[in-house]
Amino acid sequence: MPSAQPLPQEDNLTPRQRLIHWLEQLGCDLPGGNDWLSAEELGRANGMRVEKRRKDWLLGRWTAKNAVAFRLNLGTNSLAEIELRAVASGAPEVFVRDKRAEISISLSHRAGRAICTLADRACALGCDIELIEPHSEAFLADYFTADEQALLAQAAASEKSLVSTLLWSAKESALKALGTGLRADTRTVSACPAPASPEVGGWHPLEVWSGAVLSNEERRWGHRRYKAGKRFQGWWQTGDGFVRTVVSDPAGPPPVYLKVAP
Repeated sequence: MPSAQPLPQEDNLTPRQRLIHWLEQLGCDLPGGNDWLSAEELGRANGMRVEKRRKDWLLGRWTAKNAVAFRLNLGTNSLAEIELRAVASGAPEVFVRDKRAEISISLSHRAGRAICTLADRACALGCDIELIEPHSEAFLADYFTADEQALLAQAAASEKSLVSTLLWSAKESALKALGTGLRADTRTVSACPAPASPEVGGWHPLEVWSGAVLSNEERRWGHRRYKAGKRFQGWWQTGDGFVRTVVSDPAGPPPVYLKVAP
């Protein structure tokens, strides 16, 4: 999410500031007890009536807390002292012992998996994980830009589900980095992923431009118009039937996986 302070110029960033860590966890990784939750988090979890929503929420918190503990060298015994609190936009911020940590965070969960990315607070950051699945023509027309629809039209039939899921995931990541999420029109960002080769540690390059504007009338007549906006660079990968995307501003190297203890 965007920092409250102006982002530094990319040329002035240290290698540490460019580094993005990521962690993915499965539902089976959740511990049986709740001693890793704060009192406020425990109350919130107990108040969730829908079991699936509660498990998804817990998995996201578990993944994020382990990633934060590793990034800040806090140790796993400190998980109950780490909290994610939503700012006015709804985006999460990290607090440790009631003090805001100088760290940017983004998280996502889908179909029993959760992913979390972390960077220094100088970075606007967004991530997303999606199950690869087909999308209807109506969905594509309503939520994708003309350029994205043209890219899908060029894809082989066997690749359309992958490409549409990848584009959607990239858009979600960018909207999180912008601090708006899906409250914004998804056609205000336009994704352009690089082909799946060559890969860098399993990741492939990705670009997303914000500020793409396409009215209903313009869509009907096949025209498109773009306003100046922000450019996010990022990465994408696939595995186990899922797509993962990460975008940041300033740009950074491919995300580094956190090997946390079970």
